[in-house]
Amino acid sequence: QVQVVESGGGQVQPGGSLKLSCAASGNIFSITTMGWYRQGPGKERDLVAAITSGGTTSYADSVKGRFTISRDNAKNTVYLQMDNLKPEDTAVYYCNVAQGWGPLNEYDYWGQGIQVTVSS
Repeated sequence: QVQVVESGGGQVQPGGSLKLSCAASGNIFSITTMGWYRQGPGKERDLVAAITSGGTTSYADSVKGRFTISRDNAKNTVYLQMDNLKPEDTAVYYCNVAQGWGPLNEYDYWGQGIQVTVSS
């Protein structure tokens, strides 16, 4: 099995910054895409940012220019630097790790989620 562990969440005032980390361990043979999702109160779980094994990144429009995703392949770790945080960023953030040979032969693993609260 693969274990996914998130860290770095907490409470911050509007305009502040947080950095989330997510480390994968266990039966790892080929990680492809790593990403962050979030689910705010009364909302669906949506993609925040994703990064491929080659370093290509994607962001939700709502966080473009404020969040930065990166990864350390040697450590099987993905990061999410969050700057200029807004109250609407308040949510539980989930790390997703995918591995396999491609979209048709891929496994997904999820962390348990970590709370990010932005309030004054």
